[in-house]
Amino acid sequence: MKKIVYSIICLAVIAILCIVLATTKKESNLKKVKVAEVTHSIFYAPQYLAHKLGYFEEEGLDVEIILTSGADKVTAAVLSGDVQIGFSGSEATIYVYNNGEKDYLKSFAALTKRDGSFLVSREKYDNFKIEDVKGKHIIAGRKGGMPAMTLEYAINQNGVKTSETNFDTSIDFASTTGAFIGGTGDFVALFEPSALQLEKQGYGYVVASVGELGGVVPYTAYNAKKSYIENNPEVIEGFTKAIQKGLDYVHSHTAEEVANEILDYFPDISKNDLTTIVQRYMDIDSWFQTTYIEEDDFNHIQEIMANSGELTTKAPYHELVETKYSQK
Repeated sequence: MKKIVYSIICLAVIAILCIVLATTKKESNLKKVKVAEVTHSIFYAPQYLAHKLGYFEEEGLDVEIILTSGADKVTAAVLSGDVQIGFSGSEATIYVYNNGEKDYLKSFAALTKRDGSFLVSREKYDNFKIEDVKGKHIIAGRKGGMPAMTLEYAINQNGVKTSETNFDTSIDFASTTGAFIGGTGDFVALFEPSALQLEKQGYGYVVASVGELGGVVPYTAYNAKKSYIENNPEVIEGFTKAIQKGLDYVHSHTAEEVANEILDYFPDISKNDLTTIVQRYMDIDSWFQTTYIEEDDFNHIQEIMANSGELTTKAPYHELVETKYSQK
């Protein structure tokens, strides 16, 4: 009897070891990829879904997402090789290309299709109009960054000159919430969850979606050095497929279902608030259906940059956008 029990225990141990070894081998076969994200926001829900639901692993990738605040810092991390993939506004690739970098950055997959920030007012408006910003102090974010440039474009396209406002680009985007709470500004452009938190704390009111005013652009997209894309096509293809699965998920599930899956990525936010924010982004049609970057959308970014005086030479779409790993 003891021999039988001993044999059973040995078989059980062997089975467990086989499972552990198989799992370890599977994990060791995954290609490690570091991604620098420009900010940590619910706006990027499809990315976190791809990470949480194992879509990257399904494509043979072990993806580490690193917060690297500011598109300029994301760009520096990619160019230096500290990370393989950058996730920021497409304007970053244009700046690098126009500065003459030989191994420049190329965008290969889009995620968000418009600006994800909301205009928060210190004063309550029952029927807000863009004209209401005339003569007011607007905290817009970093000069040359997409949030500030898109807001400026939206204001100008609605008949208000930048000179008719105090358009403040002196405050880094990561510091705008604190500045507004501290009493600076009549308006501030904020991503979620900051906008909702300010509302709940009584500091302001969301009066408009900057994204709806600014139009469709590959607002945040994935980029990598030209050489990395050429030398690692399987990584770029697999990464793009995983992000596409994340996009498919948000377009086929409710805000509550999405919130349930990404809750661990935002531990300081309640499930109810997270659901509210996801729904807010769904309501303004925040995410592309596919990762494919259209030429017209890419050119619209350059219109926005030119409007802000940040672009003197138009960059070529076919040089800066890699489309062969995406499907329309």
